[in-house]
Amino acid sequence: MTNIFSIPGVLVAGTLALTGPGNVLAQTELRWAHVYESQSPYHEWAEWAAKTFEDRTDGRYTIEVYPASSLGKQVDLAEGLELGTVDIIYDGQFFASRRYGPIAIGSAPFMFQDFAHWEAYRDSDLFLDLAAGYASATGDHIAGLVYYGQRHVTSNKRIQTPADMEGMKIRVPNASLYKMFPEAVGANPTPMAFAEVYLALQQGVVDAQENPLPTIQLKKFYEVQDFITLTGHITDALLTIVAGRLEDRLPEQDHEILMSVLKEAAEGASGDIRTAELELVSWFREQGTAVNEVDRAPFRAAVADDLNGPQVGWDRETFDRLQALK
Repeated sequence: MTNIFSIPGVLVAGTLALTGPGNVLAQTELRWAHVYESQSPYHEWAEWAAKTFEDRTDGRYTIEVYPASSLGKQVDLAEGLELGTVDIIYDGQFFASRRYGPIAIGSAPFMFQDFAHWEAYRDSDLFLDLAAGYASATGDHIAGLVYYGQRHVTSNKRIQTPADMEGMKIRVPNASLYKMFPEAVGANPTPMAFAEVYLALQQGVVDAQENPLPTIQLKKFYEVQDFITLTGHITDALLTIVAGRLEDRLPEQDHEILMSVLKEAAEGASGDIRTAELELVSWFREQGTAVNEVDRAPFRAAVADDLNGPQVGWDRETFDRLQALK
């Protein structure tokens, strides 16, 4: 039978299985919730992590994974870590920065030269320092950095230079770092719920949107946009975040296994996203979508002064450390 009970701030869920006369083995269930589709690499690798963690702990734990906002929107899930309703989530770097400002640096426009630079950041002492700062500020732990892809612009107008984006109404997530690039090139960033974007593009409520190629494919934005412009303006990633209370609830060895498995899953999902990203340019062209390559230097130059402006959450030393990575 399933035994679920709560105490202030903590949800405890477990399945009780009889192992013999008078003996009961308690199996602890953890909850992992996210907003991504069940067919996405993020969910597939979360499911892999759930099975692997159960196997490596000899069945002492299970992880139930809840995709596609089934336990709430991103803000609800972040709150759930504190309330005890979820144990593990994916969170965007900017959104996590509401609790610890410097962690947002990985979502800033043109912060990375290329994928190799992003990998160097993921594996760096700088990222470990930022993760430690996040843990100190929040009590929660970052188990992995998951590649989300380079964000590109889709539109019904060809874009070759920053001037071509002037006045363009472009949907962006409701976050200042995602508005920085459109504002720098004279576009009109328009925050909008992700679920509304396809219809808004189809009806002309917005002129454009920006996302990585795997997301553009998955959400079928190419059906209602003529051009994909490879601006690569943000090399984005997700954080796998584990509730700090698990460090107290789980034996040290089991907690270490959990963190190790989640890091492996982050690397696996990152590899799948990168592979898809490289293959999708030709796929989109086969669908009849014009994939437009541009000189990124003028776009990068447009935002250069903003990357150490008064609105960012990191200091110049952190910026310089990231830029020096190879």
